[in-house]
Amino acid sequence: MQDDAWRLDKAEFVDRPPDAPHPAGDQEQSPLARQLTLLTKTLLAADSVAGALEHVVDAAFEVLPDADVVSVTLRSDDGRLHTPVQTNPLAVELDELQYRYGHGPCLDAARTPGMAYKYAGNVAVEPEWPQFGPAAAERGVLSVLSTALVPDAAPPRLSGALNAYSRKLGGLGDAVSRDRALLLATHGSLALAHTEAVRLADLREAQLRTALETRDVIGQAKGILMNRRGLTAEQAFDLLRRTSQELNVKLVEVARTLAARHAELDPPGH
Repeated sequence: MQDDAWRLDKAEFVDRPPDAPHPAGDQEQSPLARQLTLLTKTLLAADSVAGALEHVVDAAFEVLPDADVVSVTLRSDDGRLHTPVQTNPLAVELDELQYRYGHGPCLDAARTPGMAYKYAGNVAVEPEWPQFGPAAAERGVLSVLSTALVPDAAPPRLSGALNAYSRKLGGLGDAVSRDRALLLATHGSLALAHTEAVRLADLREAQLRTALETRDVIGQAKGILMNRRGLTAEQAFDLLRRTSQELNVKLVEVARTLAARHAELDPPGH
C-alpha cells in the first residue's frame, strides 16, 4: 500500500507544472526554490545521469549570481577525470588545465575522502595552484567555487565536483553562493547515486556528442559573421563570446539563435 501511494505521489509531482502553487499554500516560490523543484522533477523522471547533471549545471548558472561558467568534474575509480557537462566551452578548458597540471579546486573537491568545497577569490595568487591559478586568470577567470559530489563514493560509483567560475574578483565568496552550491551539489550527488554504477563510457559519449553539436553550431555562426562582417575566425568567435557574456546567455545558445535566424538580420533588399 505504501509503495502504491509513493508511486502516485511521484507521478503527481512530476506531472505538476513548474509554476503550480505548492500544495501547502499559494506562496510564490523563490528562483532557487523553483530551480530545486525543477531539479527534483528531473531526477525523478530522468532517463540518463548525463541529462540530470546538465540540469544541475544549468540551475547553478541561474542561481549563483557571480557564476559565468559552470561544469561538473567526475573522477572514476581508476582516477581518470573528465567533464561530462558544462555551460560553456571555457569551463572544459579550465577543468582540463587542472587535469593536466594535477592541481586545482575541482581536483581538491573531487578527492575521496575530501573537503565539502574549495574556494578562491583570487586564483592568480593562490599558492596551492601555482600553474592553474595564473592560467585561469589569463583567461579572465578570477574566482572559483568547487563543491564535492558524492564525497564518500566507493567503486563503482564516481566522485566529482560541481565547479562555478567567475570573472569577478572575490566572486562566489559569500555564504549564500556556498549554501546554494551545496544544495545543487546534493542534487547532483543524488543523480550519480541513482544507479549502482555509472557507466563512464555513456557519460563520455554524451560529452562527445554535445561537444560535436556545440562545435558545429558555433562553426555555423562564425561562418555567418565572417561572411557578413568580414571578420576573421578569431574575431567572429570573440564577438560571439562577448555577446554571450553581455546577455548572460550560453555561447552555444547565442550561436544557435544566430544560425537559425540569420536571415532576419539581413538589411532590407538583401
